[in-house]
Amino acid sequence: MKIKEKEFESILQDLKSLANQMGAKVRFERGDFKGGYCLVKENKVIVINKLSGLQRKVVVLAAALRELGVDEMYLPPKLREIIEEMDDAS
Repeated sequence: MKIKEKEFESILQDLKSLANQMGAKVRFERGDFKGGYCLVKENKVIVINKLSGLQRKVVVLAAALRELGVDEMYLPPKLREIIEEMDDAS
């Protein structure tokens, strides 16, 4: 799927909403890391490097959502395709 650069912002927002529905908090932090899913005192947290480009943020968030287990959830077809393709790209 070809995604236009201007679409990445809305995709990122949709993925953040999905993460929140799954009980995970998405945090954008500075540091020397790529990002991903982790547990902090039993809380689901997805940390994304604030300095990464928009496309990289989408890739990291998509991979984290796959790790959280979106396979069994209903997702709009476009969002599911993005998660599957972005996860393959990471």
